[in-house]
Amino acid sequence: MPGSVPLPLGLDTVGLQVPWYFRCPISLELMQDPVTVATGQTYDRASIESWVATGNTSCPVTRAPLADFTLIPNHTLRRLIQEWCVAHRSLGVERIPTPKQPADPDLIRSLVVQGPALAALRRLRALARESDKNRLVMATRETRAALVEMAFGAGGGGEEAQAEAMAVLALIGMGEAEAAEVVGREERVARLGKVLGSQGTTALEARVNAGAVVEAAAAVSGADARVVLGAAEGVVEGLVALVEDKANNARAVRVGIRGLFALCLAKENRPRAVSAGAASALARRVAEGGCAGEPERALAAVERLCRTEGGRDAVVCGAGGGEAAVVALVRAMSGRAAEHAAGALVAVVGGSEALQVEAVRAGAMSQLLMMVQGGCSERAKRKAQHLLKLLRSAWPTTDSMANSDDFLQPY
Repeated sequence: MPGSVPLPLGLDTVGLQVPWYFRCPISLELMQDPVTVATGQTYDRASIESWVATGNTSCPVTRAPLADFTLIPNHTLRRLIQEWCVAHRSLGVERIPTPKQPADPDLIRSLVVQGPALAALRRLRALARESDKNRLVMATRETRAALVEMAFGAGGGGEEAQAEAMAVLALIGMGEAEAAEVVGREERVARLGKVLGSQGTTALEARVNAGAVVEAAAAVSGADARVVLGAAEGVVEGLVALVEDKANNARAVRVGIRGLFALCLAKENRPRAVSAGAASALARRVAEGGCAGEPERALAAVERLCRTEGGRDAVVCGAGGGEAAVVALVRAMSGRAAEHAAGALVAVVGGSEALQVEAVRAGAMSQLLMMVQGGCSERAKRKAQHLLKLLRSAWPTTDSMANSDDFLQPY
């Protein structure tokens, strides 16, 4: 067939060819969701979104600058591709599905204008839950600013409307400007603390949403803003309660861990976090393997809290004792969390020969040697080398490594 390119793999074996205009110019694969950019060229949505996400600002085909990054669905081409697929079904071609389009920006703006109306906020929440694409469309400066106002009572809605606005804000996140609008107002920070800290009277979902807003604000703010959030009554305590959620609600645990991690980046918050039980709660989650997909942040917070007065003992207690803490941290010394597990282990075993021996028995040596020899960061390697040196006296005398200084570089 003139002007066509062969389909990859299976379909190519039966001599089937795909018209070139059904192929994405970037991936050269059959387009699933064709969209047209400002220059008039059409691409598969996933490919052009990836192209733009990596910092490219020009059209891949024409190399002309993109005046804007609006992607317009090419429904005509998609229907032609679907018809072609159906026509070749006997040869094993599957019809591409009709993609669900992102929410219409005009619809989002209309719902935001209706703002305090509960039905509009519930519709926004449903759209935000539906897909990442919808959340991306919704995450404009105007929408987030309006939601901040409504979530903290400035939009004229009642408590139920405020809770719904907080839920939407928790889903789409905040930028620096919105975070400043929250942290810069004492009454707004106090409201977050009140919602988070009222475990007995406030529904878990509302506390999780408030925790997510705290984490979002802390994540995009500087140290001063984190200190303000951490000092507010009920905030740290509420995040600890989420980590300790007895029902093991994954979102609650995840939000609690992320929030404590963000707040503990500020040294001023760490003593309060230890006093509130954060060190023991996080250590317990690490020991039980129940970090809800956030082991790296949990261990990073544990490492920082171990350096705070009382933090090391709280970690040992939370993990179920010294030996249990050592085993849990050794087990966690893999992947991206290895650096923080090693750092916390230094604090836990530093003053105890018995726990140093336990670390060796638990397999710390092989994990540390893998860190030193592997592709870890230089900072992670330094921590591993320091821990190797610390554990040297606990190595079995029969171990040939006990007489080697190959891996013992200064910390």
